[in-house]
Amino acid sequence: MRIGVVSDTHNHLPNVGRIVELLNGAGVERIVHTGDITQAKTLDALAALRAPLVGVYGNNDVEREALGAAAARHGFALAESGLELALGGRRIVVVHDPRELAGRSDFDLALHGHTHRLTVEREVNRLVFNPGECAGHLAGHNTVGIVDLRDLAVELLRF
Repeated sequence: MRIGVVSDTHNHLPNVGRIVELLNGAGVERIVHTGDITQAKTLDALAALRAPLVGVYGNNDVEREALGAAAARHGFALAESGLELALGGRRIVVVHDPRELAGRSDFDLALHGHTHRLTVEREVNRLVFNPGECAGHLAGHNTVGIVDLRDLAVELLRF
């Protein structure tokens, strides 16, 4: 199973449109958003994804009521940071701020955002991953990620 990982979209709608194209083209089976969606219209744009979206709220997601309504409208599942998932035989934890991972070891894959920096940290049979900047304005410096849950291999899609 291959999952798409998106972080910190910050309502940058042109980039969100490109993210949809990239992830639909990659044929991922699930998309995980690690927070800082910011506004409901970002979720409206993400509704064009062909795979289900799950994710967590970030520190800039203050419009919770509008985000929750948009998520429900599109069949997305958004939760507070610390979401635990079981996908492809892996224990996955999704947080926004990587500091929330301190002291945790109960996962095979940890996904986070917040820093806007690419993070690929491997330990034995464990991966901590942040795809990095995807809401920036510098073409070629934005990324979303794909994680293959079979072997925790990471692929970066730059745009």
